[in-house]
Amino acid sequence: MKLQIGEKLKSLRLASDLTQEELANRASLTRGFISQLENDQTSINLDSLADILEALGVSLKDFFSEPELPRIVFHPDNRIAVEGQGVSSFELLVPGSTNNLMDPILLRFEPGEKLEKLGPMPGEQFGYVLKGTVTLTINGSIYKVPHRHCFYFEANQINQISNQSERVAELLWVTSPPHM
Repeated sequence: MKLQIGEKLKSLRLASDLTQEELANRASLTRGFISQLENDQTSINLDSLADILEALGVSLKDFFSEPELPRIVFHPDNRIAVEGQGVSSFELLVPGSTNNLMDPILLRFEPGEKLEKLGPMPGEQFGYVLKGTVTLTINGSIYKVPHRHCFYFEANQINQISNQSERVAELLWVTSPPHM
């Protein structure tokens, strides 16, 4: 794998909103050298690279480190159990998802259990019933959602999810943005 120093430096320079001339002045180099470097037409010694990176506010370590790839697959052991939500099991499926655009949650309701009322708030909610039947109440309207059915609505209304049946219910619930 060939290291693309010139391309990476150009990207950092543009992200810093600097011209080649401005970067050259800050690093005590010439604009022509910066141009040749960005076009991979010359090589650079470590001292000059350190001067350029200092002018860009980037350490040598950060410059040469590979960006961390985002995690894609999550094991059941990675789930985060949240207590005190009014249901027997409330698991965040993706650690840190409350900082993302959506929050996937696995819920298990024993008969009679329910989540606290939510809303109105910005965003949307989606649910897919994995087992049993859940009851969805939105602004006083009641919807029975059986196994393998799903729901989707804008969360700008008061809503509540409960299990009013005699059997256990499980739900994959996605809120966007996260509400916790």
